[in-house]
Amino acid sequence: MGMLFSLFMVAALIVVAYAGVAVVNMQNLFGVVIPYAAIAIFLAGVILKVLKWSRSPVPFHIPTTCGQQKSLPWIKHSSTDNPQTTGGVIMRMALEIFLFRSLFRNIKSEVTDGRATYGSDKLLWLGGLAFHLTFFTVLIRHLRFFAEPVPAMINTIDALDGFMQIGVPHLLMSGVILVAAAAYLLWRRVGISQVKYISLAADYFPLFLIISIGLTGIIMRYFAKVDIVSVKKMTMGLVSLNPVVLSGVGSIFYIHMFLISVLLIYFPFSKLMHMGGVFLSPTRNLSNNSREKRHVNPWDYPVKVHTYEQYEDEFREKMKEAGIPVEKE
Repeated sequence: MGMLFSLFMVAALIVVAYAGVAVVNMQNLFGVVIPYAAIAIFLAGVILKVLKWSRSPVPFHIPTTCGQQKSLPWIKHSSTDNPQTTGGVIMRMALEIFLFRSLFRNIKSEVTDGRATYGSDKLLWLGGLAFHLTFFTVLIRHLRFFAEPVPAMINTIDALDGFMQIGVPHLLMSGVILVAAAAYLLWRRVGISQVKYISLAADYFPLFLIISIGLTGIIMRYFAKVDIVSVKKMTMGLVSLNPVVLSGVGSIFYIHMFLISVLLIYFPFSKLMHMGGVFLSPTRNLSNNSREKRHVNPWDYPVKVHTYEQYEDEFREKMKEAGIPVEKE
């Protein structure tokens, strides 16, 4: 049900954008007002969420570990999986952020002939890594529309992305891989019963939205080609706070921009905020040095206790009558 609802919502967004531009001629709304509002909501939402997380008290070191903590000299210490120092934490975070190390060690379990068997499962790691890397590459490539002259680094990334020189204009692999990786992540949520059982509309919606953004971008580049010069003038106008709306850009461009705007608005209030949350997660960014350093909760306050001695003094006679042994006669 969540999948159908999410699919319907994305389809409705596409219809709204198409009708607003092709039927009602509201190019100013979809080309200027909504993008500005989306950027403002995105920035404000991300900043407020990060500030809220940064203010959350973490009195103890509570890292999630997968290796041996440092203890006796002859016991091998896992400095990356169970870091004791700040350097170890930085290494662990780098491996997680850039290489998805925890997903690389993902395993799957199956019951064969009444016995549970476990094996390596690298497909989720590969799909997740491909999705995030290509998403980042596509984002960097699009900076060419917001800068004049285009930085040499962006031109280099564009050349590497299309090094296979397939077709005219040449095929950019990142866009195709992004859609394929997002489709695979969507298939996992539909095709694997255990994952489908725990999936909600909030899990399906961003996948359908990103796939739609990728497909509309591919359509614009290779099929329903738009006027790139007009698009560049519009994007440069948005950046310079001097927005212009030009005719002849085509409704597919406004659909693409509207879906991106929806993604920006949705981002701070969704699970996509793990992009910032991974840096502020105490289970990841803290060292595990509890054996060499005592961590005292600074928020502890004196608590009035009732000791056993006090309890026995209060109920000694009744305890004797009930046959309950006492320490003092």
